Amino acid sequence: MNDVVAVTGKSRSGDICSLSFDWDRTVEPGQFVMVWAPGMEEIPLSLSSVGDVKSITFRIIGKDTEALGAKETGDRLSIRGPYGRGYKVNDRKRTLVVGGGIGIAPVLPMMADGLDTALAARSAGELDFALPAADKATGKTWISTDDGSMGFCGNAVQLVKEILKEREYDEILACGPEIMLFFLHKFCVENGIKCQMSLERYMKCGCGICGSCMIDDKRVCADGPVFTCGEISGMKDFGHANRDPCGTRVLFR
Repeated sequence: MNDVVAVTGKSRSGDICSLSFDWDRTVEPGQFVMVWAPGMEEIPLSLSSVGDVKSITFRIIGKDTEALGAKETGDRLSIRGPYGRGYKVNDRKRTLVVGGGIGIAPVLPMMADGLDTALAARSAGELDFALPAADKATGKTWISTDDGSMGFCGNAVQLVKEILKEREYDEILACGPEIMLFFLHKFCVENGIKCQMSLERYMKCGCGICGSCMIDDKRVCADGPVFTCGEISGMKDFGHANRDPCGTRVLFR
């Protein structure tokens, strides 16, 4: 079922845009919606806010996100969902949330819940959209950039290793580029740390019907997008291959 909502707020920093809207649906952090507006194809986007006011945050990388990024306050969007399996937060566990690049957006709701968070990006400018949430967070927040322009100089996995030299966590919840998740998953397995990770694949229907988002025998839209450490360990294509819009298996370079 599609709901029509009006954009109530907009912010943009470089090629990253956020749109907020009122939507009376219950959403778990990590779940996603299918978004459509005139002038674009329907696309899947995770929610960067799941409270009374919802928001989507995305990088402008093509004609569909360009069209969505051109929307202003008062413009209408068609929202379908929410879909998929989100993060399961256990209050009895010591949990570290890790976000890399635009993958920071889906973990922002958990920052608001007070969980410790590690945020990583290529440069300081790519973190602008996340800094307001970091400033309000009640949990501990660490930042790293590849070029050293803000915080620790290094990538997300290196930052996590530094954090764990001084603190202990039972579980890591992460979202980011697959290469980041691949090495973070490897680190978690080697060190006996449980993890949940949000994976990304090409999606058409968003509700488990078309099979375009398959990774091995899992439908990312319906069985995920958040998977456990054990589930990811059994995926042969994780970190190695993707599928294009026609369903052809494409190896990562």
